[in-house]
Amino acid sequence: MRSLLFVPADSEKKLAKGLESGADALILDLEDSVSAANKPLARETARAFLAAHAGTAQRPLLMVRVNALDTGLTDADLDAVVAARPDAIMLPKAEGGRDVAHLDAKLTTREALAALPEGRIRITVVATETAKAVFTLGSYQGASPRLSGLTWGAEDLSADIGAETNRGADGRHTEPFRLARALCLMGAVAAEVQPIDTVFPAFRDEDGLRRECEEARRDGFTAKMAIHPAQVPVINAVFTPDEAAIAEAQKVVAAFAAQPGAGVVNIGGEMFDRPHLTRAERLLKRAGR
Repeated sequence: MRSLLFVPADSEKKLAKGLESGADALILDLEDSVSAANKPLARETARAFLAAHAGTAQRPLLMVRVNALDTGLTDADLDAVVAARPDAIMLPKAEGGRDVAHLDAKLTTREALAALPEGRIRITVVATETAKAVFTLGSYQGASPRLSGLTWGAEDLSADIGAETNRGADGRHTEPFRLARALCLMGAVAAEVQPIDTVFPAFRDEDGLRRECEEARRDGFTAKMAIHPAQVPVINAVFTPDEAAIAEAQKVVAAFAAQPGAGVVNIGGEMFDRPHLTRAERLLKRAGR
C-alpha cells in the first residue's frame, strides 16, 4: 500500500471520484472533513458505499476514519459501517496501545454480531495528534493483531501545543513536528506495522509533494496519505521501487544466498553487510518480488 486518499464520507460524488483516482486505499472520513450536522448522513453514505463495493475484486482498500474515542461518536460510527465489511478502521487522536486494544474489543463484538470472522477488520492509527500521544508511541507493539499501520498528523498537534504553524518558510515541517514524525516512524517499525507519512496540504504544489514523498521514502516511510486525487500519481510513483533499485536489491539477496553463513559479502568491489540484506528484502517485498 503506497497511497491512502481521504474522501469525505458525506459526498457520493467525491467517493465515486476516489474509486477512479488510482489510490491503493480510500479513507472514508467520518471525522474532520464532516460537519457535526452531516455525521448521520456520512455514516449512511459510507455504509451504502461499502455495501456496494466491498465485495468487488478490483477496488482499493476501503478504510473508514471514525471519530475519536473521547467524542462519544465512535460507537455510532462502528454500528453503521462494520456490517458493511470495511477492510480497516482508522482511529484518530489515539493516545497509545491501550486505545487500540479498546477499539479491538469494540470491533470484535460487532464482527460477531455481523457474522464476520474475528479479526477481519484491521486498524490503522493516527498516532501524534496530541502532545500526550507523542509520549506513547512506543506502546503500540503487541497492542492488537489487527494493527497494520501507524501514521502521524501535524494539524491537530499544532493546535494542541499552541504552535503558530507546523511548517517553515521553506514548506518543511518545523522541529516539533519533525520529532513527532521521527517517533511515529520508530513506533511503527517497533510494532512491525507499516509507517505511513502524513498529508501534504498544498495539493497544487506537485514539486513540494514529490520532495516530501522522496524524503519520507528515504527515511523509511513506505506510504503517504493524500487529500486530493491529483496527489495520488505522484505518491504512487515515488513509493513504487524502480527497476534499478529492484535489481540492486536482488543482487544483495543473491549474494547472501550464495554465502549463507557470511556476515559481509563483496558485490562489485563494495562490501554489503546484514543490514543491507534486511533493506533489500523489505524493498523486494514492497515491490512484490
